[in-house]
Amino acid sequence: MKVLVMITGSGADEDKIAPTEQMFVEMNAYNQQLAEAGIMLGGEGLLPTSTGAKVVFDKGVTTVVDGPFTEAKEIVAGYWIWEVSSLEEAVEWAKRCPHGDELTSSLQIRRLATVEDFGDAYTPEVAAQEDRVAATIRAQQGA
Repeated sequence: MKVLVMITGSGADEDKIAPTEQMFVEMNAYNQQLAEAGIMLGGEGLLPTSTGAKVVFDKGVTTVVDGPFTEAKEIVAGYWIWEVSSLEEAVEWAKRCPHGDELTSSLQIRRLATVEDFGDAYTPEVAAQEDRVAATIRAQQGA
């Protein structure tokens, strides 16, 4: 099963995070272990929320909020996509993740949905529509 592993931290701490060479060395070693085990399919770190925006939909009204999102209790700082045999396996790998002692963070693990998860709502028409989107993406990537 595929899972999305989100690295979350406190929005109030975001401006206190300054990556160090040691952090990169430790995370790259961890990522190498994930890759060698065939677990890691992808992943990236994210820039601070000050470089982003939120689009909020609230009862028919759309609002755009520019970063930083200092009012956020939690922010996503990065992510991985892993292929694992079970949630338990993902948890075991997550527990090995390097983390600094100066900040509080967590890893949230969420299973990616599959066609089977949607039952009758996933009609042949919906499948065909998704196939067209996937073909467009492949064509744009030159695949």
